[in-house]
Amino acid sequence: MKAIVHRDPGGPDVLELVERDLPTPGPGEVRVRVVVSGVNPADTQARSRATTGFAEVTPHLDGAGVIDAVGAGVDEGRVGQRVWLFMAAAGRPTGTAAEFTVLPAEQAVPLPGEAGFDVGASLGVPALTAHRALTVAEDGPRRLRPGALDGMVVLAAGGAGAVGHAGIQLARWAGATVIGTVSGPEKAALATAAGAHHVVNYREGDPAAEIRRIAPEGVDIVAEVALGANLALDLAVLRRRGTISTYANDGGKPVELDVLQHMVLNTRLQFLVLYTAGPEARAGAVEDVAAAVRAGALPVGEEHGLPLVRFPLERTADAHRAVESGAVGKVLVDVTS
Repeated sequence: MKAIVHRDPGGPDVLELVERDLPTPGPGEVRVRVVVSGVNPADTQARSRATTGFAEVTPHLDGAGVIDAVGAGVDEGRVGQRVWLFMAAAGRPTGTAAEFTVLPAEQAVPLPGEAGFDVGASLGVPALTAHRALTVAEDGPRRLRPGALDGMVVLAAGGAGAVGHAGIQLARWAGATVIGTVSGPEKAALATAAGAHHVVNYREGDPAAEIRRIAPEGVDIVAEVALGANLALDLAVLRRRGTISTYANDGGKPVELDVLQHMVLNTRLQFLVLYTAGPEARAGAVEDVAAAVRAGALPVGEEHGLPLVRFPLERTADAHRAVESGAVGKVLVDVTS
């Protein structure tokens, strides 16, 4: 089979297209013929700095395809099942940038027939991270379903990014009023297409006043992608006992906390990453995201607010360069037809 591998950390040039033997699923595992592989910032970061302990690694956490073999203890009826994959390369050398991959059966989630492989490959890190961001508020739910966020206001910072896009879609599916903040008209159009009820350009006018006009009592949950840059705005619009769920710090601006201000607001500042979220939180997120997919709530494509940027498997290095250069939308690698 064809696979992308790297043996040492470094830039995109360390990625190499090779031929490898077909992997065999072990107990509790499935083998998946990968159709589409999703590329996330986490994948480029792992490639650039991680020491994995493996002789070589096939990158990428997310993807979608068809189960073609199962290991001992896995229902043989799953052979032929369309699935979306998450955390495939987490602590393992077998990510989704290959024609076939093996992973634990529970990390291959059934993909309904009406959902394409592009949708499946775009879930994983973005959708599960967005779910976590929406389910850690003191006064909010721990699980998502229609009505779970009724009466709540969610602010998706960077609403045109992959996690912001999934956050908008999940929050709207769960009943929240959704506000997206963006940097310009192009991204405003994408956030609106994703389902945001309101979009605010944080580079124009008085964004805090505009958000307060929409939500006079303040925002319940902020799903934050650039905490250092946006913290002042977040605090200006957060309601008492509101939550700032931060999953990144784009731009790398240092974060300075006014402790008294946070104390007065009873702010919950929640940092999150999937790897350490815990198995119970991840399992709940997978179930809820799968339900949202079945409901048709997580479509992708420019018409749905998430343009798709595609590369063939042999150009996986270019896919990584696209992610690192801030490509708007979701970067995908087409693996097999």
